[in-house]
Amino acid sequence: MAVCDDRRTVATPLTTVRRVGDRKAEHEAIAALAAEHGVTVVVVGLPLSLDGTDGPAARSVRSELKGLRKRLTGVEVVTCDERLSTVTAHDSLRRGGVDSRRGRAVVDQLAAAVILQSWIDAAANTR
Repeated sequence: MAVCDDRRTVATPLTTVRRVGDRKAEHEAIAALAAEHGVTVVVVGLPLSLDGTDGPAARSVRSELKGLRKRLTGVEVVTCDERLSTVTAHDSLRRGGVDSRRGRAVVDQLAAAVILQSWIDAAANTR
């Protein structure tokens, strides 16, 4: 997960919500973090295929959104194309001199920040 400042200008890595095979528990963890940080919008990475179409992973995310939206009453839940976000995160860590062992612990958080920053930038361009 990642969060941004109140003005929605900069995304910052926050933490990782581990998949435990229980969507309800995972959604509860997300809801708790959203409440703790005063989140008004949750941006969910949508793993589109490289050609921009929905593959099995994107369809799974879209299916999960229904439950997440139900749990996050009063919080807008939107999607953002996450293609290459993990590659970007790995590249950023490598450029920063972070070794791959330490990087594994934070790559998902950094990828979340990349996704959120992409959404922030796209929203800024539509204002």
